[in-house]
Amino acid sequence: MANERSGQAGEIGHDASLAAWSTFLRAHARVRRELEHELEAEQDLSLADYDLLHELAVADGGRLRMSELADRLALSRSGATRLVDRLEAAGLVDRHACATDRRGYWAMVTDAGMGRLRAATPTHLRGICAYFIDRIPPAELEQLRRTLERVVAAETDTPEGERLD
Repeated sequence: MANERSGQAGEIGHDASLAAWSTFLRAHARVRRELEHELEAEQDLSLADYDLLHELAVADGGRLRMSELADRLALSRSGATRLVDRLEAAGLVDRHACATDRRGYWAMVTDAGMGRLRAATPTHLRGICAYFIDRIPPAELEQLRRTLERVVAAETDTPEGERLD
């Protein structure tokens, strides 16, 4: 439900709420660009590749249904499929049919994928610290975490599993 800060549909304002949104988007884009650049330069791995390998590595059994993987990566189903296709061709991911659903597939991280993830993790964590964590005082970082948790936990009007892309 909208609150008094939301404004009317089609109304464009320049208040503090929209400034916060704009700053969030710029900060997110800047940090992602820096992380992407470092992973590519030092590990020959895209940030999307890293994120996919990480999601599979932390998943139960090292595997996820393709639809769940797409949701976790905030990708369309076709976008996740293209990414898995590329990583599968590189030997970092395997894909297997789901025994209980003929239409479903599992994506699984391979030993080679785990090796690439382990090798890239120090680069990735160093970048997260340099471009995000170290720039925010600890008390503010904790407040930011609590604030963003409310956004993540909020119910939306979008039915579960439906993508807006």
